[in-house]
This record gives sequence, C-alpha cells and structure tokens, in this order.
Amino acid sequence: MKSVKKIAVLIVLFLGLACSSSKTATDLSTTIAAFKNPNSKTVLVAAHRGAHMDNFENSIASSLKAIELGVDIIEADVKTTKDGHLILMHDSSIDRTTTGTGKVEEMTLAEIKSYKLKAPYGRISEESVPTFEEFLKVVKGKIMVDVDMKTDNVEGILKAVHELGIENNVFYFDNDYDQLESIRQFDKSAQLMPRAYSLQMADSALVRFAPPVVHIDSNFNTQEVGDLLKKNNSRIWINTLGQEDAQIRYGKGEEVLQELIKNGVNIIQTDEPKMLLELLRYKGLHN
Repeated sequence: MKSVKKIAVLIVLFLGLACSSSKTATDLSTTIAAFKNPNSKTVLVAAHRGAHMDNFENSIASSLKAIELGVDIIEADVKTTKDGHLILMHDSSIDRTTTGTGKVEEMTLAEIKSYKLKAPYGRISEESVPTFEEFLKVVKGKIMVDVDMKTDNVEGILKAVHELGIENNVFYFDNDYDQLESIRQFDKSAQLMPRAYSLQMADSALVRFAPPVVHIDSNFNTQEVGDLLKKNNSRIWINTLGQEDAQIRYGKGEEVLQELIKNGVNIIQTDEPKMLLELLRYKGLHN
C-alpha cells in the first residue's frame, strides 16, 4: 500500500513539473495587462525579427520559437512587393536573407516565394518568405506584435490586422511621425510607438500621440527622460542590439540590465531573448 502511495505522489510531482514547464510559453493576456500598465514591475521582452538566433529572421519558425520561449512581443519588419502584397522583410532586397536576389519592390510575391529563407552562415530553411497575413494568423492570440513600418502601405497593414480582429495585440513603430499620423487616420485607436532621439523629441511624441510606449536610445537614457515618460503613462522601449547583446551573450548581462533599467526602461528589444528572459526571471522582473 505504501508503494502505491509513493507512486501516486511521484505522478503528482511529475504532473506539477510538466505544468510548470509549460508556463514558459507566452501568456498574451498577462503581456497585454503589463503593456497597458506603465507602472508594472515586469520588464517586457521583444524578440527582434523573432527568436532568430540559430534560426531564420522574420520567419514563421522564429515567431513560433519566440512564443515557445515566453517572449512578450515579436518585432516584424513589413514591406510591400511589386504586386502589392505585404511580406516580412527587413532589407530593401531579398539577397541577404533568401536564396534569391532582387529588390522587394521590383519583384512579385510569386517570385519572392520561389526562394527559401537563408541564415547568415548559409543554412537554408524549408520555409519561404512569409506574407504579413500568414505571420499574423500564426501569432494571433499568442503574442503581441510590434510592426516596424518598412512600407507606406498603411491601409494594407491595418486592413490585415483588423480582418483578424487583433488590434489590441498590435502596435506600430516608426520614426516618421507623419507615417504614424497616417495610421491614426485609418484607426484613431491604433497603438503607436514613436521613436525619440532627445528629451525634446520625447516630449513632442507624448504631446502629439499620447502613446503607450516610446522608443528611446541608450545615449539619452537619463533620469529626466524616464521621469517624463513615466509621468505621462508611457512605457519605455530600448534596444540591446549589437554591443549590449554581445555582453549578455558573454556573461555580463546583469551589468547591462542594471544600466538599462535604472531610469525606468521596461521594454527591451534583443537578439538574445532566451538569455534575457532567463536573466529577468532570475532577478524577479519577469514571470
């Protein structure tokens, strides 16, 4: 009888561990609640072009990996093809990230789809360049999306988002304030993330858009900027792309994190989402 009880306890423990491990996947409702609360203690993580390290940037695979890791936000670059289709692509050409060559705006969707995605060191994917619609259908209800506006096809982007009914899950980034105004003309409730390069520009962004989040840079990550944005109920976004990500990669993540968040930064975009999430969880700054 004792052995039966021991087996039962072991089963319960096993199931508990299995359940706890599944919690690493993104919880969209938790993310949205934190995103809309600038006073939340949670530091949100954005995966730059998806979780693309050892993967393929701006791909369905990197999007699914980000969700699996528990990333809060996926950043996706959107461009328009010659025949008017929206695709995920950062560069003006497909040369660097696919097996083909050519300018995105001079190629049809069918031409671009005929090639496969390619990793920086030459590894070839089974996946071709995804359309924006294909990407949205995969991530719908699973993770927030930061649309990096690499096109002026504002109407097409908002139409795709509205058709899937995921307006609350998506926000739009641009350093062109006129482009952001165009988004608001199509959707007055659209969530915007303007980029600011100075305290004065941050103040202007707040007055013009009252945005839920403002993108700043490390060179003016100051207490004055942090206080201004927090006072106006805006989250503060910053990147670790490049040198800071390298430091995270090589064991100096705690120093990088402390420097970033000391003035109120509470969304970090990174090429190393797995490492950053582990660090934030260790510090009690992420679920």
